[in-house]
Amino acid sequence: MGHPYGDRVNETLTLIAAELAANAVRHGHVAGRDFHVRLTHGTAAVRVEVSDTRTERVPVLTDAEAPGDAESGRGLLIVAGLATRWGVTPRDGAPGRTVWAELRLA
Repeated sequence: MGHPYGDRVNETLTLIAAELAANAVRHGHVAGRDFHVRLTHGTAAVRVEVSDTRTERVPVLTDAEAPGDAESGRGLLIVAGLATRWGVTPRDGAPGRTVWAELRLA
C-alpha cells in the first residue's frame, strides 16, 4: 500500500527522512563510509531509520531550541514535532548508531 505524492503521510515522512539523512551527512560522516536509510511500512505506522558509523556523538533528545540566529540545531526538533515517536539506538551488526522515527498512519 503506497501513499501518493501530496498525501500527509508521504509529505511528512519525506521531511523526516530528509532531516535524518542530512544529519547523517553533517554529523555522522566518516571518511570512506556511507550512511544507510531504511523505510518499513507496517499496518499501524511507517518507520524510517538512518544509520551511520559515528559512535562518539549521539543525538540528544531535548526540547531546547537553538538560538534565534543559529543556522542549525533545529532538525531534531522538527523530527520530534512531525513524528509520532523517535529515538536513537546502537547500529545492528556494525559500529555506529541508528536514528529512527515512526509516523502513525491513523
